[in-house]
Amino acid sequence: MAEDNSMISPEELELIHQRTLRRFDSIVPTSGREGEEISSDIFKGRTLAIYTSGGDSQGMNSAVRSITRMAIYCGCKVYLIYEGYEGMIEGGDFIKEATWNTVSDIIQQGGTIIGSARSSEFRTREGRLKAATNLINRGIGRLVCIGGDGSLTGANTFRLEWTDLVQELVRTDRVTPAMAKKIPYIQIVGLVGSIDNDFCGTDMTIGTDSALQRIISSIDAVVATAQSHQRAFVIEVCQIFRKIKANKNKLFQVMGRHCGYLALVAALASEADFCFIPEWPAPENWRDVLCDKLSQMRSEGQRLNIIIVAEGAIDRDGKPITAEDVKTAVKNKLKYDTRVTILGHVQRGGAPSAFDRLLGCRMGAEAVFALMEMTEESEPCVISIDGNVMVRVPLTKCVERTQMVQKAMADKDWDTAVALRGRSFQRNLDTYKLLTKMRTVEKDNLSGGHKFNVAVINVGAPAGGMNAAVRSYVRMALYHQCTVFGIEDSFEGLANGSFKQFKWSDVTNWAMYGGSFLGTQKSLPTAETMPKIAEQLKKHNIQALLLVGGFEAYHSTILLAEARDKFPEFCIPMCVIPCTISNNVPGTMVSLGSDTAINEICQMIDKIKQSATGTKRRVFIVETMGGYCGYLATLSAISSGADNAYIFEEPFTVQDLSDDVDVILSKMEVGAKRYLVVRNEWADKNLTTDFVQNLFNSEGKKQFTTRVNVLGHVQQGGSPTPFDRNMGTKLAARALEFLLIQLKENLTGDNKVIAKTPHTATLLGLKGRKVVFTPVQDLKKETDFEHRLPTEQWWLALRPLLRVLARHRSTVESSAVLESVQEEDADTHMF
Repeated sequence: MAEDNSMISPEELELIHQRTLRRFDSIVPTSGREGEEISSDIFKGRTLAIYTSGGDSQGMNSAVRSITRMAIYCGCKVYLIYEGYEGMIEGGDFIKEATWNTVSDIIQQGGTIIGSARSSEFRTREGRLKAATNLINRGIGRLVCIGGDGSLTGANTFRLEWTDLVQELVRTDRVTPAMAKKIPYIQIVGLVGSIDNDFCGTDMTIGTDSALQRIISSIDAVVATAQSHQRAFVIEVCQIFRKIKANKNKLFQVMGRHCGYLALVAALASEADFCFIPEWPAPENWRDVLCDKLSQMRSEGQRLNIIIVAEGAIDRDGKPITAEDVKTAVKNKLKYDTRVTILGHVQRGGAPSAFDRLLGCRMGAEAVFALMEMTEESEPCVISIDGNVMVRVPLTKCVERTQMVQKAMADKDWDTAVALRGRSFQRNLDTYKLLTKMRTVEKDNLSGGHKFNVAVINVGAPAGGMNAAVRSYVRMALYHQCTVFGIEDSFEGLANGSFKQFKWSDVTNWAMYGGSFLGTQKSLPTAETMPKIAEQLKKHNIQALLLVGGFEAYHSTILLAEARDKFPEFCIPMCVIPCTISNNVPGTMVSLGSDTAINEICQMIDKIKQSATGTKRRVFIVETMGGYCGYLATLSAISSGADNAYIFEEPFTVQDLSDDVDVILSKMEVGAKRYLVVRNEWADKNLTTDFVQNLFNSEGKKQFTTRVNVLGHVQQGGSPTPFDRNMGTKLAARALEFLLIQLKENLTGDNKVIAKTPHTATLLGLKGRKVVFTPVQDLKKETDFEHRLPTEQWWLALRPLLRVLARHRSTVESSAVLESVQEEDADTHMF
């Protein structure tokens, strides 16, 4: 994006958003049934079919598996339609009944095992007549369509024509009246499978997160060579490919049709210097603005430049901007070694991310319930994720809203186009523009003319996203004309005076790295160290403090806030950003680092499962970290297709283990002849991992063998995922804004800051779609300090889904209190 000074203020954005909602009917979701009690065979005798259509996306197989198994669990007959609408038209072996084992071992595979195709014949009436004939012959009146807006629109057209199609089939003797009477109407449920995330009505589409991971890993891979040769890289995000002669500054070409989501979020995650997206066109003089920006970054010591161009990028006059245009501009004016990289279909390929696997599982299960509860009058719906809750939204309204975005862009109504994309898109855009500006626009300066001293510290175990949060905080603080200090080695470093004053260039490329460059430890402030901490805060005149870390960061802030009466130096605004792979901090539904950890775990489990492919009758026990919190164990088990997960929150006994042995023995007779269980490290002090292995070996006798894999600290490593990078970036920016507001509110006449109220020591967390600052002292009542756990955890409601999809025939029970969804701008990629 261009560095222009016309960024819309939050107040102006809200007015635009509200005006847009008044102009168009809003999409009202209906709550789903996730977490409710569901017994087996409740829909016995009913039939449904599943097909994937249009472009494939990672996570489709997860959805196919979930729909198939949940439907079979509920007593339904399930058909898989191969090759999309083409298979529906062809019939025969293109429509096959599915069994439980049909979808075994597919959750980790990219693409779609049932094939996908764009069908020109289905657009004709004769093609739809053939499709209707095949469905009627098999008694299929319920369809789950997994695809983009075009596929879902085609399904709705098919539904609207059904009565006329059936009458014509009867009239021409292609089906009998008796057969037609059995399927008087069809019902449609859609799941949006698209890497573009361009469908209005859902916060994330199946495949988007995986595509982002593929884009970011590709960009990370070229950073080293770019730094070595001081190159510029131009990355184009597109589907319409043009032949581009390679030169030497590097352009990346990325898919995304005329939606800038992939390009924008990739720009945030990769610290791109410039980003062109269709929803927010560059100024007419973009060549000059671009080259000035790149030159400025080089003068600051940066050795490479990354420019991302979305497909459909244009300037304010509507003139197209291509990767070739950008390369030529940089080469001609700056003489930089510039190269173009076209990522192409690599973005669709590879194993799906853990989030896309989980999203497919959750959406697929909800699709079954939505489909079975429909009546003849029911409108077709799309299963969406709203905040972190599965909901059902009207298909037609979603398609209309999606088309409105394209119309707004065609009319050059950019503000409306951005507003229709949603608050999260706008927040991404605003954060990106702020972080790439090096000069403060006075009207945007939140310091109010003051020169505040602010600091940031990492506390707890390292986790993905820590460095991204620090980078964002530092640059936002510098942008608002603050002096920024980084405190090294947690509270030990703070007590010893290990302060580092940051410059803008000091945090370049921090977002792409895991761990903590500041250094982090699990130590808490103690009675002995508090006087030293107070002394150092006073010495450096620290007026606000951001703590990025896990349970220790949260606990430390409580201790500092409660010691304010004794130490005036602690009477400053403080804020905690939860960052821990364990996701065990109250006040938030998800912590930074947990997404990266789950992806690391899933990748390792995929390898373990592959190892078992050639070794039949093998049971694997995988031990994860997390302390007493079973979040990692549960979500990695669901995302990897594991058979069970043992956790502290759901006590288990020796009898439960013995019952599992019976399940293992039955599974060894059919299917994959493999069993995989994930165990949280502190699930039970007596029923340890070794105990479980010994029991399985003893009970299994010669029927199967058991192996243990303790994953250990590898779960804390790896390159942070795009979600952890972007969420760390946005949360830190929000925290800095909040701290600056509190600094001005608590500034005394002699220019001192005195902040004593509970609302000046907060934790910044995600609840539903809302970013919430909660006083840490208010969160004490929601905390089990002995076990370092929140008293309520939303993800426990997903435990029944794990049991059902793994063929545990137990009743699905509600296990947790779900947070309500509120309209806000938080990213909703939840783990």
